[in-house]
Amino acid sequence: MITGSIVALVTPMHEDGSVDWDSLDRLLDLHLAVGTAAIGAVGTTGESATLSVPEHCEVIRHCVKHCAGRLPVIAGTGSNSTREAIELTESAAGAGADACLLVTPYYNRPTQRGLYEHFRTVAEEVAIPQILYNVPGRTAVDMDNDTVVRLAEVDNIIGLKDATGDLSRLPDLLARCGDDFAIYSGDDPTAMELMLSGGQGVISVTANVAPALNARLAEAALSGERQTAAEINDQLVSLYHALFLEANPIPVKWALHYQGLVGEGIRLPLTVLDERFHAPVIAALESAGVARQ
Repeated sequence: MITGSIVALVTPMHEDGSVDWDSLDRLLDLHLAVGTAAIGAVGTTGESATLSVPEHCEVIRHCVKHCAGRLPVIAGTGSNSTREAIELTESAAGAGADACLLVTPYYNRPTQRGLYEHFRTVAEEVAIPQILYNVPGRTAVDMDNDTVVRLAEVDNIIGLKDATGDLSRLPDLLARCGDDFAIYSGDDPTAMELMLSGGQGVISVTANVAPALNARLAEAALSGERQTAAEINDQLVSLYHALFLEANPIPVKWALHYQGLVGEGIRLPLTVLDERFHAPVIAALESAGVARQ
């Protein structure tokens, strides 16, 4: 079971929108050095929605090859098409990814029955550990606890990334899903409490710009050290807000650019962070002590 701070990694790009492989390697090396528990490749933060299928698969292959077993790679392979999700998951498994993260099918708003059948079908078709991802604020569909519990019975469905921010769901999930089913936060502001309450880690946007702090926060929270975790969390609170002043990953990519780690490239329909938000993002980075890496 992967535990700790898992970075929801950005996909660096040149100004023309092409993938910046050299910057991607620099980011991976950074996470290898600072205590990040795993790489989350090509999720929402990695601009999965605007990468072509071949690009999507190539970024995953690149991350797996570069990490070379030194860090687990969790590949984002979700889609609102079950067939495409199978294709992406097969490719990630073939590339050597350690697990896959599959978001609830977005836009078409399936029923709970449809969600169950979608995830069960992908899991039965591809023999790789799979983590469910519930983020209703993005997808317009909310997977309820009963559906998660049913899916937890599928052998290779091993966990849930819960980005609802609703901690009231957690006790029920912990009680009914069993100890071998991991629950990760996908919501940085509530991640500390989720880990202190029995979750196994966080798949984090903030970990892109404050990876060492995020790793220390997760370590403290998972060890039950509330005071230490709270002190680190207080350092990061302003970042939790600043990195969502515009739609993710717009602010976090600009913050990484400000830190000197990547260029400003981002793909339409996303645009570079509006100038009026530069000052608050810089202030949040400085408050956390991570203005420069």
